[in-house]
Amino acid sequence: MQRLKILVTITAVLTFAVFEFIGCNLSSRKEATSLVYKNLSYTARYEGMQKCRTCHAGIYETFIQTGMGKSWDHADTAKSSAKFDSHAFVYDKYKDFWYHPFWKNDSLYIKEFRLDGMDTVYQRTEKISYIVGSGQHTNSHIWMENGFLYQAPLTYYTQKEIWDVPPGFEEGMNTRWSRTVSVECMNCHNMYPQVDAASENKFLSVKTGIECERCHGPGSIHVEEKMAGIVVDISKEIDYSIVNPGKLSRDLQVELCQRCHLQGISVLNEGKTFFDFKPGMRLSEVENVFMPRYEGNPDKFIMASHADRMKQSECYRKSSMTCITCHNPHVSVTVTPSKHFNDECRSCHSSIHNAGFSMPQNRIKGEGSSCTLPMAERLKEHDNCFKCHMPVSETLDIPHVTVHDHRIQIPVSKEEQNAILKFVGLECMTTSAPSDLLMAQGYLQTYEAYSAQPFLLDSAAKYVDRISAQYDPEALKTRIRLSFLQKNYPSVIQLAQQIKSPHHFDGWTYYRAGESYFQSSDYVNAQKYFSKAVEIDSLNLEFLNKKGSAAMAANNLTVALQCFRQCMEDNPKFAPAINNLGYVSFSQGDLAYANSLFDRALALDPDYEQALMNKAALLFSQQQNSEARKFIDRVLKINPQNEKAKTVMQHFPVKDH
Repeated sequence: MQRLKILVTITAVLTFAVFEFIGCNLSSRKEATSLVYKNLSYTARYEGMQKCRTCHAGIYETFIQTGMGKSWDHADTAKSSAKFDSHAFVYDKYKDFWYHPFWKNDSLYIKEFRLDGMDTVYQRTEKISYIVGSGQHTNSHIWMENGFLYQAPLTYYTQKEIWDVPPGFEEGMNTRWSRTVSVECMNCHNMYPQVDAASENKFLSVKTGIECERCHGPGSIHVEEKMAGIVVDISKEIDYSIVNPGKLSRDLQVELCQRCHLQGISVLNEGKTFFDFKPGMRLSEVENVFMPRYEGNPDKFIMASHADRMKQSECYRKSSMTCITCHNPHVSVTVTPSKHFNDECRSCHSSIHNAGFSMPQNRIKGEGSSCTLPMAERLKEHDNCFKCHMPVSETLDIPHVTVHDHRIQIPVSKEEQNAILKFVGLECMTTSAPSDLLMAQGYLQTYEAYSAQPFLLDSAAKYVDRISAQYDPEALKTRIRLSFLQKNYPSVIQLAQQIKSPHHFDGWTYYRAGESYFQSSDYVNAQKYFSKAVEIDSLNLEFLNKKGSAAMAANNLTVALQCFRQCMEDNPKFAPAINNLGYVSFSQGDLAYANSLFDRALALDPDYEQALMNKAALLFSQQQNSEARKFIDRVLKINPQNEKAKTVMQHFPVKDH
């Protein structure tokens, strides 16, 4: 579902943390309004990095070694940073699964298995298609089925050289092979792919790494002008055929960087996609980003919060610095000498031998400042400013990883670092005066995508109550979403009946209406609304499977069979549809086929409760009671509160007839 879009989660953040970021650019530059750049036109096309390489070979060669250039690639030995030794085994004690990565014929695989004593009682192996991450912090792994991309349940953490479950899979939250790699995930971790618009995670083609045009915009107009001999002397003027981020205004520079380095809660504007943002635009033209805010310690943060951390720095607020003051996007930070960063600090904080650094009044407003540490202490860190003022810290959302805190600050005490945080609300980082509707959407997205805390729904409801009662599709969608998350299904049904202009509503709105009818046992209307969701997103397997479930409940087996078979054709490893097709076959008396389908679903997910219950029912029908009860026992081991399983255990004898 759309709740699982991101390769990292911030559930812990909503109870414990804060975020922020660094950069520093004090050099003067010509400022250009975004409107004058020709490649912001809808006619401009993306050309691809190899086209850029023909004229900019030197930049290309250094850029492909950066974290962006190495962000995504095929799973091969050259891409992997992992160690595959005797320690390459991970046990998830919450789900009772073992994981083991291994190479076979130059292909990477991950095996999931379960042991009973020394016996392997279950195993599933998937081939890994892509590796995400430069290897500076992690390698995450992506598997593919018929173009559908999913994150595998195993990540390599390069700093500690260990394997473990991915971020968000810890402490019983392991979703195993089902976390979808959506357009939003791909948008920051890779160059724009070719997407099947009918699905949220099926891709027709996938690039291998972030490319030049992510920061410079589509290059077709630039290429056409150069091929036509139109050359601009960029030492004297701006070439408006393509965006040069260094020539953008300070705000637009930061807007560009924070597209991916401001990981918060993203809410798309109506009619926009994550691919609509181009360098030189304001982020709010496409989406709005929210960040949680807290009372208490300001020194805990998530990994991709650089922009927010930087903006909270005195250095940022009292200067004209930007991200590229310290970071050259074309050169890897791993080969950038410490002197480069220190020199940027000293460009404002002038060096006075053995007496620290003073802050010249003509560069930064406010009081002067100096380093108070004796030179002997400073030399312990090689006199590197960033060692103390941008301390290395663990991140809240990604285990086993440390990064420099981009909030430039005077070091704080351990007591301050350990202060308890209290969540006080969301802040919209991209719009200064967000509407009540936008704030409500921010709280709902936070609840649905990151942390299902009841107080988030309470806050959303507060803003929804302020919205005008006048008919508005966006407001109606938001009301339906809120009522659905509150499990107020009668309210969802009532609101869905107010829809006047169907083309203004997305598949998820119709899905929520369909599920509300389904939960109210009105399977005919449930099928109707699920059908509308499928019309919009025909390759959303969850929508299609639910349409089949509603049809099955309404005894419309022809439609049900069509839906389940279509799901299996689209993705042969989609266990819910396999199980449901087995149920229909069982009800029609085809026990052998039903049994094979239940086994197939359980081979993909041995803890799938409904498939276990269906398998038990089939065995009971064949009077194999003791075998059936083994499956019921498995259900109750997984979920002791399963009422159907408890009832079955009370009514069926152990002895077979």
